[in-house]
Amino acid sequence: MGCFFSRRGKPAQGGQQQEAAAAAAAGGGAGQDAAAGEEKAPQYSWDQRAKIDPKDYTFSGLKDETVGRLPGKVAGQQFVIQDCENCSIYIFDHSATITIDDCINCQIFLGPIKGSVFFRDCKDCKCIVACQQFRTRDCRKLEVFLCCATQPIIESSTGMKFGCFQYYYPELALQFKDAGLSIFNNTWSNIHDFTPVSGENNWGLLPENAVVQDYVPLPSSEELQAVRISTDARKSIIPVTRGRRQKSSDESCLAVFFAGDYTTANARKLIDEMTGKGFQLVQTKEVSMKAEDAHRVFQQCASEFIPLLEKGPVVALEFNGDGVVEGCQSTINDVFSGTKVFVSESKASASQDVDNFYNFVDMQMGM
Repeated sequence: MGCFFSRRGKPAQGGQQQEAAAAAAAGGGAGQDAAAGEEKAPQYSWDQRAKIDPKDYTFSGLKDETVGRLPGKVAGQQFVIQDCENCSIYIFDHSATITIDDCINCQIFLGPIKGSVFFRDCKDCKCIVACQQFRTRDCRKLEVFLCCATQPIIESSTGMKFGCFQYYYPELALQFKDAGLSIFNNTWSNIHDFTPVSGENNWGLLPENAVVQDYVPLPSSEELQAVRISTDARKSIIPVTRGRRQKSSDESCLAVFFAGDYTTANARKLIDEMTGKGFQLVQTKEVSMKAEDAHRVFQQCASEFIPLLEKGPVVALEFNGDGVVEGCQSTINDVFSGTKVFVSESKASASQDVDNFYNFVDMQMGM
């Protein structure tokens, strides 16, 4: 690619006066021609982009500090955290990917990550993380409240503990959307260990009554305290599920909402109603379905729901507890009388409903 430039020749000394007179006689026309020739350089979109300074997206070599980024300050960029010790780190925004290397005894909050988060050579850290993919390698004693859309993976890591993500601040719901993450897709307890050791378990679950703030305290710096945070499970953007913890009852129930203007709000309302009655939310899933999938899952009721599948993905909820089928049916009849919802018909069929739906999900997700 060439470089264009103008170059004025130096006039001969004897002709300077004649040239000046000619310019005056031309009524300044030569000056206008020169101005026209010196057009502004073209502006391209990439010239107008804000310059990215990697230092704005890196925490490195910190010790005994509280640092973070407020909502809107990361805006989908990559982020790097490395070589930090005894630090409290908060990323209150969505990002593309995040790597955390060689961190010791840190408390870390990571807002929604569109791609992967990768912990390497970290130990004694407590974290709250929402991401598409979660992976660790050569880590020891990480305790993580996790929301992960795909199966979390640990490799050459020991003493790992996991719980369900539970966190709220006003900007968080939109950040999940910006990161392309569904609040209903969370496989936090379905851990895959790449390097299992015979007779040992490299990972486990945090206590069911674990208090998030006991692991990752709210930020102490004045700047970060501007974020209005709640760790109350009832306010969490992510529904708090039991995951793979042992169920309290042999009776479960499947409820499925179909795409519409209020699908998310309706699903959240049913969760609040059912957990308020003492039933437990086991797992949730948002997924697209085809007609053949509906026949497999809804069986004899499929024809009733197939036309609704074209509108978008469904949101499925599994509840557990004695009397849960009757409780779910009555709640849906009372609260969602004008909404089309699939709900298990009986205790006998409910177990098969749950298996049919989540077997379909596992095949679709390739898990």
